[in-house]
Amino acid sequence: MTLVKNRAKPRRSLLVNTSWLFGDKMIRMVFGLAVSIIMARVLGPEELGKWNYAESFFGMFLIFTTLGFDSILVRDLVKDPKDEHELLGTAILLKLVGTLVAIVLSCSFILLLRPEDSSVRLINLILATASVFQLFDIIDYWFRAQMLSKYTVIAKNTAFVLSSTVKIILLLSGVPIWVVALCAHGEFLLGSLILLYFFRKEGRHVHKWTFSLTTARRIMNHSWPLILSSSAVYVQARIDQVIIGEMLGDAAVGQYSVALRLIEVLGFIPVVLTTAYAPVVTRSKMKGSDEYRQTLSNVYRLMFICFLVTSIPLFFLSQWVVVVLYGREFTEAGSLLSLFAIRLFFTNFSVAKSLFITNENLFKYTLLTSIVGAVTNVALNYALIPLLGVRGSLVATILSFTISVFLLDLLFKEVKANLGWMMKSILTFWRVYITVPKVGENNHDTH
Repeated sequence: MTLVKNRAKPRRSLLVNTSWLFGDKMIRMVFGLAVSIIMARVLGPEELGKWNYAESFFGMFLIFTTLGFDSILVRDLVKDPKDEHELLGTAILLKLVGTLVAIVLSCSFILLLRPEDSSVRLINLILATASVFQLFDIIDYWFRAQMLSKYTVIAKNTAFVLSSTVKIILLLSGVPIWVVALCAHGEFLLGSLILLYFFRKEGRHVHKWTFSLTTARRIMNHSWPLILSSSAVYVQARIDQVIIGEMLGDAAVGQYSVALRLIEVLGFIPVVLTTAYAPVVTRSKMKGSDEYRQTLSNVYRLMFICFLVTSIPLFFLSQWVVVVLYGREFTEAGSLLSLFAIRLFFTNFSVAKSLFITNENLFKYTLLTSIVGAVTNVALNYALIPLLGVRGSLVATILSFTISVFLLDLLFKEVKANLGWMMKSILTFWRVYITVPKVGENNHDTH
């Protein structure tokens, strides 16, 4: 008997699913932070800057490895579980093509920008090719749709913990940094193998997956705006490290990346909530507009509470936290971290807003706001970095997110209502409540 059949006794709730996702991010926070601290102390600002420059550079092409259809696939698996074989089979082939495109683009463009920096190019190549082993992350989308994130958490964290442990040993052993980068290959391969094991244990079989050109066209028709918009969002969030590297040098990237790493540790909270709530919001929309509005408003209240709980302590303790963890060599990162705390407000709501965008199929609108945000961010970076140094990049990011997440919504009637829900939720954040819907509704067992 499969786990899906068994889950009605007892039925799993949103709270259980969220707990597993939260546990996943906590484990990644602890081990990821440990690797980050050791890497920074071993390499120093300049070499750490090279690593993060290469990592961020490939990140700008990372969207091609998912083609933006992750949220669409989860949504469709919830709505039409009988089509799972066709959906998953089509998605994995699309993901393979996109991954190869990402590798070629990343390696080609970094060669143009850093033709004489073989170290950065090699790290970029290793990290890029590791993405091939993430093809079976497609299975994760099925687990998300079933609200069975437990199995994804076990699979990926087993691989992540082992990989992080090896990274720490290698760093302390003084091996070249490109050897540390190779750990990504082992992590993604092991994670995929464990995912496949759990998928088969569920009674599902990869050999039943089928490819449909019609389904591929439908998915791409919905996701192509997401490909461009997600690329623009990543540019908006990460292009600063590339620009800083070109304008101020790798040491400045090292300082910036330490502050960014610490803020990303806290950034897991909105991602967990959004991932857990995705199927719940989709079902609430199917039940009626009132429940849909209430569910989204509740998510927005949770996001604002998360912002208050994380940003206020961080704003006042940032300098002390950085010095204790990374050493006085990264003192400048402490002052940057206090500004990053303000940015959490915009990133929290940007992540939550994606639930509304997905369920309303407003992907072309997201494309517009993302491109405007990215262009604004790049322009402000080039304008403010010469005046304010690394801090200018953070100010540029905050201003660009203000425009793309909130201000542009005033100009389009399709999203004005949601903007009102966000504003009202901020002003009534204490009215938050935790919904615990039953899992299994609207889902059918298909093989």
